[in-house]
Amino acid sequence: QVQLVESGGGLVQPGGSLRLSCTASGFTFSNYAMSWYRQAPGKERELVARIGSSGGSTRYADSVMGRFTISRDNAKNTVYLQMNSLKPEDTAVYYCFGRQDWSATTYYWGQGTQVTVSS
Repeated sequence: QVQLVESGGGLVQPGGSLRLSCTASGFTFSNYAMSWYRQAPGKERELVARIGSSGGSTRYADSVMGRFTISRDNAKNTVYLQMNSLKPEDTAVYYCFGRQDWSATTYYWGQGTQVTVSS
């Protein structure tokens, strides 16, 4: 059974930090590029950060560049999102997404974790 389980969300004050984790099971994690998306109320889901299957390439949305860092540990089947200098506009449900390197139609979503940035 394929699962992507996110954790680490919560309530944080502006300027604070959180680290999200997403642990995968049921598929060969090291064959999948992994991404974090987010969706705020009333807005479309947007890509936050992406990391290649080997961890050698990363990409970020302009809005989080320099504040967020995506990383992965293939031995632990886990991808992380370190979020620093959080702003109220970062408030959203954050989703983990994995897509197989050689098949754009083979992908999985996590269930999401809420991040709220508020004083």
